[in-house]
Amino acid sequence: MRLGISIALATMLIVGACQSSAPARDVSGSDAISQRVVGDYRLGASDQIRITVFGEPELSGEYLLDGSGTVSLPLIGEVTALDLTIREFEAAIADGYSNGYLRDPRVNAEVMNYRPFYILGEVRTPGEYPYSSGLTVLNAVATAGGFTYRANDDVILIRGADDTQETRVRLDPNTPILPGDTIRVMEKFF
Repeated sequence: MRLGISIALATMLIVGACQSSAPARDVSGSDAISQRVVGDYRLGASDQIRITVFGEPELSGEYLLDGSGTVSLPLIGEVTALDLTIREFEAAIADGYSNGYLRDPRVNAEVMNYRPFYILGEVRTPGEYPYSSGLTVLNAVATAGGFTYRANDDVILIRGADDTQETRVRLDPNTPILPGDTIRVMEKFF
């Protein structure tokens, strides 16, 4: 019984701290969806990637981007991937290997596991969850056990991994969620 009270108290403190965060930008209707669409995925900390250097199996492998968005590769050392697309990252690796190590290196990179997303507030199981391609806000809420009876199911707050403030978004089943996003489901006031 005491553990249940401690968990409930911790959840209330987390939710309360989140509610006192920076003000949210208000985005309504179709503008909310257009602001959530991103053309090319940008790499970030905690992304797991597979790098293949063709003809060089000892230079190929799976790597986890560290907290600063870099990865340490054989021969060339640290390569920054933070905020690069996969194609830009491949070019940076090829450039590193072509500087005295390999003649015309062919490099392929792919994301194996994206960084997680976070969901807080009025959902049954708030926390950190693994990201899957094509994730929408309703999929994220379902992953967290669904809305609580107090949840505001009209408007949510989303803060992207690189954003400094939350964006108020009208809940739409097609609103995309990106890796590293933090979703906050607010309480409905009756």
